[in-house]
Amino acid sequence: MKVLSGVVLLACVPLAMAKVPVEYPKEKVAQYVVEKVSVKVLPSEMRPKLEKGKQTFADYGYVTAKTDEKEAVVAAPNGEAQISFSVLQVGKSGIYVCMNGTVPNQSAARIQRVLLLKSKGADGLLKGNESSKGFDSCPVIGGADQDVASSGD
Repeated sequence: MKVLSGVVLLACVPLAMAKVPVEYPKEKVAQYVVEKVSVKVLPSEMRPKLEKGKQTFADYGYVTAKTDEKEAVVAAPNGEAQISFSVLQVGKSGIYVCMNGTVPNQSAARIQRVLLLKSKGADGLLKGNESSKGFDSCPVIGGADQDVASSGD
């Protein structure tokens, strides 16, 4: 009996370890992105100075200035920077967004990127990197080349 229960347990381990696909929302996607995105996906010149234990815009005191079905704008607590996210496409592979913002302390410096955001679990943060997939509505503008954090966390 012990051998049989051991075999059954070992047979179930791969099932428990299987990756469960994440279901991304179909409505209020922009709000979901703002609430769940890790600030590490932002280019270094746009993101706040990283602090231990802080990961989301809310953790850093950013406020949502505008949100609707496909677009959201967050503002830094000091009011210097605003970052907008426009949802381009939602699929099984993740959420494609157009991230657009200005570099703090540089009034004319603007950055725009297509990001592919993914979550490893239903309650996980959205992480990602710059997408190689292009969208006509979101051309790459400004900033250092390839300076977006990877999703390797």
